[in-house]
Amino acid sequence: MTYNFDQIVPRRGTNSLKWDTYPEDVLPMWVADMDFRSPQAVIEALCQAIEHGIFGYPSGLHSEPNQRKELREILVERMVRLYHWEIQPEDIFFLPGVVVGFNLVAHALGGEGSSLIVQPPVYPPILAAATNARMRRIDNPLVPRLIGKSILHYEIDFDHFEQAIAADTNLFILCNPQNPTGRVFQRTELERLADICLRRGVAICSDEIHGDLIFEPHYHLPIASLDPEIAQRQITLMAPSKTFNIPGLQFSFAVVRNPEWRKRLEMAGQGLTSWVNALGWVAALAAYREGEQWLIEVLQYLQANRDFLMQWIEANLPSVPHTCPEGTYLAWLDCRLLGLSDTPYTFFLKNAKVAFNDGKAFGKEGEGFIRWNFACPRPVLEEACARVAQAIELITTRQKLASDS
Repeated sequence: MTYNFDQIVPRRGTNSLKWDTYPEDVLPMWVADMDFRSPQAVIEALCQAIEHGIFGYPSGLHSEPNQRKELREILVERMVRLYHWEIQPEDIFFLPGVVVGFNLVAHALGGEGSSLIVQPPVYPPILAAATNARMRRIDNPLVPRLIGKSILHYEIDFDHFEQAIAADTNLFILCNPQNPTGRVFQRTELERLADICLRRGVAICSDEIHGDLIFEPHYHLPIASLDPEIAQRQITLMAPSKTFNIPGLQFSFAVVRNPEWRKRLEMAGQGLTSWVNALGWVAALAAYREGEQWLIEVLQYLQANRDFLMQWIEANLPSVPHTCPEGTYLAWLDCRLLGLSDTPYTFFLKNAKVAFNDGKAFGKEGEGFIRWNFACPRPVLEEACARVAQAIELITTRQKLASDS
């Protein structure tokens, strides 16, 4: 491999949400960024931009300097190459983040007096989007199915989805690849969702930020690529942030085939999304232009980490049902059978000194679960596993002593 992903890069004291939130004796396996250096081309492009020494306002979102035109062309080519999805340069709407994106869509296409559908357990900001836009949230919970003794496979309850659509429902926020379950929805699932939404007049906003992080034999299929009619009733949100580990640079984009909807987004963003971070433009262009080899290699490393973690859970936590992620770098563990006195999040933080995401943040369907980010050097992952095993061994010993007495 060209890149050494086993290298441990110190991140404490670097204004890192992931590493500076907890005390130094805690291993953070929570917020979804990777502990790997970004592609060298991205680092070099940023260094060159910084060396220039002037950090003035970037061009507005509606002006088109040459670099921005090139980025549009690269993204158009990328959609065709990866997804056989033909879009036009003008369909691309730049944004400072995917969270900004689906909140902007909720304001532009929904608003007060209407409702939107989400599918918990799901990324917490998606749960909050309805409240932010003064809309009513309708939940269509994903249904876990146990495969074998321990693998959780989440599926869509289509009958409930259609029944849940109310007269005021005008928006569905899809998360695919799904966070936190790691599902990569198949064509038949996406077609059925799209058919229901088309028949019932519900717009689709699809958060596809993890779309480049897919494990074989799975593949990502943007829902808008299914059919031109669907594309006219759908907005796709993508970004280089998860793909190339540059989330702090605040750059993303929407693909909006419907020109009227692009105008609505522009109006909703007035005074709020005037431009994207200047260094975000630099990093995005370099990443999409020259970061493919890094992406190939990081995917191989992530898949190996996933497989290691799955095998470790099977051997050491046999009573813990868990997902085997098809995409993302996030595992989802059901810890309810461990008999913990605290929530799993609190227990592992106190007793293992490992910080996971608390499952209840992803909806009530996540209570008793943790989300485990395995996008880190293997030695760090091994240390986290060792700490968790020790904490579980301690509570098992206590439970045995209590029963014997």
